Amino acid sequence: VPCEAKNIPPYPGPNKMRDCYCTVNLDQEEVFRTKIVEKSLCPFYGEDFYCEIPRSFRHLSFYIFDRDVFRRDSSIGKVAVKKENLQKYHGKDTWFQLQPVSADSEVQGKVHVELRLSEVITDNGIVCINVLECQGLPIVNGQCDPYAAVSLLGPTRSEAKKTKVKRKTNNPQFDEVFYFEVTRPPSYTRRHFDVEEEDVDKMALRVDLWNASNLKFGDEFLGEVRIPLKVLAHSGLHDAWYFLQPRDNGSKSEKLDDLGSLRLNIVYTEDHVFPSESYSPLRDLLLRSARMEPVSASAAHILGEVCREKQEAAIPLVRLFLHYGEIVPFLSAIAQAEVNRTQDPNTIFRGNSLTSKCIDETMKLAGMHYLQVTLKPIIDEICADHKPCEIDPVKLKESENLETNRENLRQYVDRIFTVITKSGVSCPTVMCDIFSSLRESAAKRFQDPDVRYTAVSSFIFLRFFAPAILSPNLFQLRPHHPDPSTSRTLTLISKTIQTLGSLSKSKSVSHLASQLVQLVLVEKTKGIVQVSRSQKTRSEVTLASLVLTRFMIKRAQGRNRFGMKNFKKRWFRLTNHEFTYHKSKGENALCSIPIENILAVERLEEESFKMKNMFQVIQPERALYIQANNCVEARDWIDILTKVSQCNRKRLSTYHPSAYLNGHWLCFSLDLDVDGDRETERIFSLFSTYMAKLVKMQEACGSKSVYDGPEQEEYSSFIIDDPQETYKTLKQIVSAVQTLEQEHAQYKRDKFRKTKYGSQ
Repeated sequence: VPCEAKNIPPYPGPNKMRDCYCTVNLDQEEVFRTKIVEKSLCPFYGEDFYCEIPRSFRHLSFYIFDRDVFRRDSSIGKVAVKKENLQKYHGKDTWFQLQPVSADSEVQGKVHVELRLSEVITDNGIVCINVLECQGLPIVNGQCDPYAAVSLLGPTRSEAKKTKVKRKTNNPQFDEVFYFEVTRPPSYTRRHFDVEEEDVDKMALRVDLWNASNLKFGDEFLGEVRIPLKVLAHSGLHDAWYFLQPRDNGSKSEKLDDLGSLRLNIVYTEDHVFPSESYSPLRDLLLRSARMEPVSASAAHILGEVCREKQEAAIPLVRLFLHYGEIVPFLSAIAQAEVNRTQDPNTIFRGNSLTSKCIDETMKLAGMHYLQVTLKPIIDEICADHKPCEIDPVKLKESENLETNRENLRQYVDRIFTVITKSGVSCPTVMCDIFSSLRESAAKRFQDPDVRYTAVSSFIFLRFFAPAILSPNLFQLRPHHPDPSTSRTLTLISKTIQTLGSLSKSKSVSHLASQLVQLVLVEKTKGIVQVSRSQKTRSEVTLASLVLTRFMIKRAQGRNRFGMKNFKKRWFRLTNHEFTYHKSKGENALCSIPIENILAVERLEEESFKMKNMFQVIQPERALYIQANNCVEARDWIDILTKVSQCNRKRLSTYHPSAYLNGHWLCFSLDLDVDGDRETERIFSLFSTYMAKLVKMQEACGSKSVYDGPEQEEYSSFIIDDPQETYKTLKQIVSAVQTLEQEHAQYKRDKFRKTKYGSQ
């Protein structure tokens, strides 16, 4: 999360202010960009960015750029955090000094070399170096044409030899051998040549990687490796991988204080996922939670009890239950238990309980398309129009009129409230099922007839629509956080919608709540979903009903036999009915692929077209090849296309990770991955982290069973309705967690034992 920067050096001109933005990079690949904050040397961003990292990386980097009046971007400074140091800053607000950005320091990738020392008949020895290959080199200005330059460094040596240039690849295979003569010293008397006689401490081989550029500025430096010849002292052979390093040119860098600093809040988690059978005991225990009596004795509920934040437990639980089609029974069970514990109907579902957090997370996953259809058009209009809506006289600008602002705000609120209250027919099935269950639970528990509606409106207004209006960038309604003026307008609208949503007597609110809980009957005639599908299928369809739009590069599909197979930039659009691409945004579709025709979606190996971040959409007659803008975007498209098409009857169980060229696939078939195991792994990690609390909860069960009196204060935070059932579940959890801990420990021991220094 790029939060804010401060003390950025002023612009060298009369107007010293800068227009700055921040990028998030995996090594040198940009995966996110903030909005531009204008006329500030202490820009505040406050933008959240979340992504699955689909590849290995060395640094998570943040760059501050300045855009001048000619719309040219220049880098001011950067923060680069090594992957192994990310846990050190996990979840903490940290100020980092901005470092200077120079071509010599911008490196990524690794090189594989083999060194050999051989003796010849003369008084010389030969050092031969084979530059085998490189991996993960950066793409510079859209291209990467690398070559290697090899030098033997010593007091009197500087000769350099070059490999051939490898075009259009950042994973070049060189396999070229170079020879360097090492002079035998006069003092040499032993039979076998020993390179240490020539003062190897002062000699080294240097391998420089360069990008062959067609520009007049010359070739771009990609990184270097220096290997001391003393590595050959023992065996005469050295075969190893090396990370490329910045150029060591001895120059002094700028003063760090001159560049300012950047505040970041980084949250980084890394999961090692075992085969599915390893998780069976814990997964089965979790999936039984909805049917457990009482639900407070279930594994899922216990996870919520021991976690420090309910949100920690809610995220993996919701994803796991959605994946296996058990989300509605689970949420219904924990909601019923919470309603039974609630004494005041006015506070129903208003706390940060496991129930409310799980329903929040479900709405985020299942309701994105619903938000897009309902709110996006008017949110876009508000951000584009910049109409003043400030109604606080203290904050009113001189040029603004209070009555005009009040009328602008009233019109916006009226329009948003109207589209919300008329949007019931667009609400996803899984949300309707959940709201129906909430309504029934509230109606049984309380006499007041309005409670059945406030139970629903507390979620649909206060926890769904209002937050989306307040922060549209967090709900994919806007690419960036709005400017301060628009943000203030959205804050006022959001507060008003919250207030309206909390009025139990409101006819519109009651109408919407009633509409939502009865929608399951309506959708049978409207054809919104195929009700005949299983509950698991319906949940999966709802999860995948997002709409994505983006410019990407696509390869011609070859619908015309003799047509050119070139690459073109197109506007892609995905709904839960079709996948289309257009020449530009707003134009008619050039091609439409019905979702039921998608047989598989998978990443494409770079070797297929010598292009990165490519994936394929396989259809009955052909495959569509697409290049995303970065690795994170490619992963997002693959995930959502896979989910939206996973219920197709003809979906392939295997796929080809290479292209279909010249009548055959360039690969073997591989099985598709599933992600249910990863969510179980995350739940295991949480249980393992909070093992001490699990033990304390076991003690609380024992205390409650033995002493039939007031609870001890240290155990009062746990909800335990049935001590015996809860203790039984806790014992099963601890057993499953300890087994997985042993598997992880064994894996680490095996990895440590098998890992060899210098291996890939």
